[in-house]
Amino acid sequence: MNRQVLLFIALLYQNSVFGQVSYSIPEEMSRGSLVGNIAHDLGLDIRRLVTGKARIYTRNSDDYVELNTEKGFLLVKERIDREALCPETVLCALDVQIILENPMEFYSVTIHIKDVNDNAPTFEKNEMKFKISESAITGAKFVLQRAMDLDQGINDVKNYELKPTDHFALKLNHNANGYINVEMVLQKPLDREKQEQISLVLTAVDGGEPQMSGTMLIFITVLDANDNAPVFTQSTYKALVTENSPRGTVVATVSASDADHGSNGKIRYSITNTFDTVRKVFEVNDENGEVLLIGDIDFEKSRHFEINVLASDDGGLTDSCKLIVDVQDVNDNKPKINIMSKSTVVSEDARLNTVVTMINIEDLDSEENGNVKCFIGENLPFILKTTTNNFYSLVTDSEIDREKASDYNITVTCSDEGSPSLSSSVTLTLQISDVNDNSPVFEGSSYEAYIVENNTPGLSLFTVNARDADWNQNARVSYILEDSSVNGVPVSSYVSVSADSGVIHAVRSFDYEQIKDFHFRVKAQDGGSPPLSSNVTVKVLIQDQNDNPPQVLYPVQTGGSLVAEMVPRSADVGYLVTKVVAVDVDSGQNAWLSYKLQKATDRALFEVGLQNGEIRTIRGVTDKDAVKQRLTVIVEDNGQPSRSATVIVNVAVADSFPEVLSEFTDYTQDKEYNDNLTFYLVLALAVVSFLFITCLVVIISVKIYRWRQSRVLYHSNLPVIPYYPPRYSDTLGTGTLQHVYNYEVCRTNDSRKSDCKFGTVGSQNVLIMDPSSTGTMQRIQSEKNILDEPDSPLEVRAFIC
Repeated sequence: MNRQVLLFIALLYQNSVFGQVSYSIPEEMSRGSLVGNIAHDLGLDIRRLVTGKARIYTRNSDDYVELNTEKGFLLVKERIDREALCPETVLCALDVQIILENPMEFYSVTIHIKDVNDNAPTFEKNEMKFKISESAITGAKFVLQRAMDLDQGINDVKNYELKPTDHFALKLNHNANGYINVEMVLQKPLDREKQEQISLVLTAVDGGEPQMSGTMLIFITVLDANDNAPVFTQSTYKALVTENSPRGTVVATVSASDADHGSNGKIRYSITNTFDTVRKVFEVNDENGEVLLIGDIDFEKSRHFEINVLASDDGGLTDSCKLIVDVQDVNDNKPKINIMSKSTVVSEDARLNTVVTMINIEDLDSEENGNVKCFIGENLPFILKTTTNNFYSLVTDSEIDREKASDYNITVTCSDEGSPSLSSSVTLTLQISDVNDNSPVFEGSSYEAYIVENNTPGLSLFTVNARDADWNQNARVSYILEDSSVNGVPVSSYVSVSADSGVIHAVRSFDYEQIKDFHFRVKAQDGGSPPLSSNVTVKVLIQDQNDNPPQVLYPVQTGGSLVAEMVPRSADVGYLVTKVVAVDVDSGQNAWLSYKLQKATDRALFEVGLQNGEIRTIRGVTDKDAVKQRLTVIVEDNGQPSRSATVIVNVAVADSFPEVLSEFTDYTQDKEYNDNLTFYLVLALAVVSFLFITCLVVIISVKIYRWRQSRVLYHSNLPVIPYYPPRYSDTLGTGTLQHVYNYEVCRTNDSRKSDCKFGTVGSQNVLIMDPSSTGTMQRIQSEKNILDEPDSPLEVRAFIC
């Protein structure tokens, strides 16, 4: 086997290699025969054929060769018959493409098929019959049928032999196409009376090794004299026909004349071509010489025809001519798009010029009709690049963002330059795989959540939500509470965040009076590798609840002492007796206080201001009014439900302190006596009921408890009794205190441990009764003198010990 190898390799693009190799083998090789060591000839490692998933692509409908990837051999898969593969051409070649992937490589293999002498020359007919007049002159020519041999080159028909040669000799004419026209020439005049029938044998011999031949019988009937043969007006005719012309189209008209008359001058035309391709496409009208189209003409199969036309008269004399028909191409073939290799998934971080798909374009037309250009749509991150003739690569041209487009339907359109232009298209579907290139994004830049104090632990406060533009695991968001502190306490002891849903739960119950708001940060993290994250600030606002009753600051309620407000009997209507001062540690409407008179010794004498708590007379004081007046004032807030506190205000109606001293002293002593009697009775029962040791433990426990409570109150920041600075006034005039009155509450550092209380009231007279104190009245009387001065402020300091 003579094998020729031509190798050509070119690096065109990143990840793409192209090469070409050529082999030459004879036809009819047995299956499994070696065509060539393709791995060695291309310089490839055999392992590359396996890892690259080497495969063969051919344009032919049959696969004649196969690739052995284990040894790198190119083998014959099916018997190759050159005559079937290339019936009309001398040079026969089989084009094969070998494609490798990862990286993509492309190699073209051309296999030239050499002819062997496996076909003997044959004649279309086994016999030919001639009627020749005996008057035929020496040198008369008779065209014989040409033998056909499917082989080519040296294996084609090379010679003819005619036997016997008594009357006729064989004349061979070689034309420009390499074919041999066979003619039988009369060398000796015929004599019908001696021999009416003559039989000859025409033998065609090829030039192969071994030599093969075919024969045809020639029967000659000698007629009476016909001494003029037909003569064509031209020896060669030419015609042009367009492909796809309808059947019945007149291609050309040949014409011959005969000088004889009668039946000897009547000419009949016939086609003598031995190839079926001619006789299936054309026919000649035997009477007028018109050559008609009876089959389909395809420029891509046959571009020209050579027709041999014979003119014969009834006397058997003949003449021949040649008609050359050229086929004109029309644009009747669309470009054919062949997908050589393609990727269905491309990562969004693919580099520029990454090869996605390779395509091959075929157009069977010629010249402009076969020139093809391909293009894709605009605004795509891909472009088509030409690699070699009729090969294109679809490569990335710009950055790909899966979040903008998760897939692409890329339509490749190929059009030729014919008129009108023909085109074909194919749609490539390309999926974009995701990479983690987007951080989670919260719906808001910050959040505010509201919760009512005294909530139940575990209550849902708020839900944060973040979205990630990535896909699948890269878009799976988890929520994390960032470490921070609130008032020195870790924020995790206040709230918790659900990792999956972003729901924020309260870990503890909140007290508005201790903390009104706090903030923390929540981080959203995706599931990519490496993960990406973002955070947001959440501010929690505690809403107040009406959980604290009003606290009365004045008058101060004592256990053993009695404080009384003095009202002179000369007081007019609207006289200010005193003012109830109360506060509420709640906020908003929960701290809006209203004052009402619940009970009174004489309800017709006093009234309480609803908003300011001022106790005033609603009529003039008379002598009939009792000296001792007891008022019960209820202080309510505006919460829902409302909470309240009560305070008892003692009022003495008298013009002087001695006048009421005896009344309040008796009252105090009686009350004190009754209280002491009840206490001793209860104590006696307790002593009888409990053992001495039990009483001792109880008393010690109570003392320790009270001491700890006093220390807690002393160090606590809770506003149990707010501090009002000197000369405090409500400038708006809409709160608890009016700006025209000033109040001052002062306490010593250890006042919580003593029985002494200090208060400042806005009345003109304050009565403080204490049985154990004898200097109280004198001190009050001296202060009263100061109060009587016209320019002195209405301020009385009361000391109760």
